[in-house]
Amino acid sequence: MARMLAVLFVALCVIAGAARGEESDVLVLTPDNFDHEVGHERAALVEFYAPWCGHCKKLAPEYEKVGSAFRKVKHLSIAKIDCDAHKSLCSKFDVSGYPTLKWFPKGSLTPKDYSGGRTAEDLVAFVNTEGGANAKLSVAASEVVVLTPANFDEIVLDPTKDVLVEFYAPWCGHCKSLAPAYESVATAYKAEKNVIVAKLDADAHKDLATKYDVSGYPTLKFFPKANKAGEDCDARSVDEFVEFLNEKCGTYRDSKGALTDKAGTVSSLEDIVQEFVAAKADERESLSTKLHEAIAKLEGSDAGYGAIYTKVLKSIASKGEEYPAKEHERLSRLLSGAVNPSKADELTVKKNIISLFMKQ
Repeated sequence: MARMLAVLFVALCVIAGAARGEESDVLVLTPDNFDHEVGHERAALVEFYAPWCGHCKKLAPEYEKVGSAFRKVKHLSIAKIDCDAHKSLCSKFDVSGYPTLKWFPKGSLTPKDYSGGRTAEDLVAFVNTEGGANAKLSVAASEVVVLTPANFDEIVLDPTKDVLVEFYAPWCGHCKSLAPAYESVATAYKAEKNVIVAKLDADAHKDLATKYDVSGYPTLKFFPKANKAGEDCDARSVDEFVEFLNEKCGTYRDSKGALTDKAGTVSSLEDIVQEFVAAKADERESLSTKLHEAIAKLEGSDAGYGAIYTKVLKSIASKGEEYPAKEHERLSRLLSGAVNPSKADELTVKKNIISLFMKQ
């Protein structure tokens, strides 16, 4: 009966996770299912972690890759347990810091401490050796541009592009730790045609590294359109990179690559729009003219956004003051469904601009 209840508990956890939109090949352990899942038919690599632990957060994407690699290997489990929520169980296995990784052989609750590297490659190699498997990591196409002496000037020194470059060495542990975050940043900005996230093997191309005063790894340098001498970038986390690039490039991306609620809005039009929204009906005509005149002076990408402002003004004039709220609701509904990234960007920009014309 206890075994059946444990199996039922795991199934319910899986169903609940699916309902929240969570997909993971890492088994979540609790005191209710630990004895059923560990120490019996399958060997297990278990991560003992805490939700607030920075090193645990850094390990998480790598650990997910390991889970995926062994998804179809029936005699092995890749698992984790929240030690903040289940302190007594973690104490039972002498866990005192996070993340702690332990290997439980098949049929044993006496674990072996793991003290190797923390990349997915390191962990997969360990589990293959200990568990007698031959799993391989699935290699997704990288969005990070690989630089060489042959293409460096063409890409990095392009005056129409903002380019972030990581100078790394293949043997560098810090570079390996940075790799998942750097890949995430490249993915987040892949829709930005004038922003490039790139890397150069500085160990193989020492002359280029020396030219840009690179003496340690990883070194991050940013080459904006207007300064191809390069400037230092101290960011290391995805959020830090996103903040840096948005500020330097004038972009509005979040860590997942989605546009923020500022995308498409033009700061020079803000005051006039606020006046227009607050004005009485008989005052709006002159303010509309004032806004059209300001839009006509916009240049570059702002001119494109200005065209949307113009359409909104025309729609308000023809459809009434209710138009912004109704259109905002329609766009929000579309964005909540399955939309390809480029269409999502288009709808988000329209939604952001429409929201400026809504009465608070």
